[in-house]
Amino acid sequence: MATASVIMPRMRSPRDELSGPDVASDEALITLYATGDVAAFDQLYARHELPVWRFLLRQCRQRATAEELHQETWLAVARDAPRFRADARFATWLYAIARHRLIDRLRATKPQVSLDAAVGDDGETAAHLLRDEQNPTPAESAERLEQGDAILAALGHLPAEQREAFLLQAEGGLSVEEIATATGTGFETAKSRLRYARDRLKQMLRDYA
Repeated sequence: MATASVIMPRMRSPRDELSGPDVASDEALITLYATGDVAAFDQLYARHELPVWRFLLRQCRQRATAEELHQETWLAVARDAPRFRADARFATWLYAIARHRLIDRLRATKPQVSLDAAVGDDGETAAHLLRDEQNPTPAESAERLEQGDAILAALGHLPAEQREAFLLQAEGGLSVEEIATATGTGFETAKSRLRYARDRLKQMLRDYA
């Protein structure tokens, strides 16, 4: 993900950004950026970089592809900022862009990717891709590895639509209504997909409850 700073305005470390007072809303920041405030884009990137990255990675299950899609998503955000509607929620707009980049890539390449894959295309374990690095103890690392593998394996067994709905809420913080907007489906459809995803994950992960 470090390559993102090469193709966009200078982006400070997410941890540096989040250590200061972030009082402006996402919607205010994207509006400011559209008028030329580069620092506003930096704040948006710091807030949403990791959740968008995880959403893309867990959907396509290929690290290199996720990196490319991540860059494409943020380039699209930078390019289309003036088109953002003031009455919309930024997160919904952002994840709709990320989703469209993913769909376009899948249509173009038609990759045969196993949803049960336990490692990334560069050999990293799925659990490593899942967790945040916070200097855990050896015992905590072992537990996180086991749980991380189980979570990613369970996500991989969900139907694509259910997995997408779950990740949009878990990573993007989108409401059911916003998931429906981002995916172009009805409210009840989005609600059903999310409910089924939760139920199936609970069943598959009952040993870790």
